[in-house]
Amino acid sequence: MAVNRVDVTADAADLLRRLAGRHGPLMFHQSGGCCDGSAPMCYPAGEFRTGNADVHLGDLRVDGVGEPIAVWMSAAQFEYWRHTHLTIDVVPGRGSGFSLEAPEGVRFLIRSRLLTEQELVELGEYVRPR
Repeated sequence: MAVNRVDVTADAADLLRRLAGRHGPLMFHQSGGCCDGSAPMCYPAGEFRTGNADVHLGDLRVDGVGEPIAVWMSAAQFEYWRHTHLTIDVVPGRGSGFSLEAPEGVRFLIRSRLLTEQELVELGEYVRPR
């Protein structure tokens, strides 16, 4: 089984099904700060332009959503987060006006944990302690 860097909670998957029904294919970009804090921002696929300064963390496959949902992060932020597994969740509250969930009265957020040594090995990122 392949190691995934990203996952989604059941509550977030429910919201993604509704958003995909309204907006079509979706994508996430993990914001690096500034006015949005550090939040996973949900957009219609392709609306946020990614490039060489971004890392594709993986794709979320959500039952009931036809297209995989790509998850991206800036390369600079990835250097700090490369050792973590990220789970996209949703909580009540006001998020960014730019992310698709804003009108719903909820916001996406990231829950993280350290990747295990085995996961790091499988990702080719394990560095043996000295």
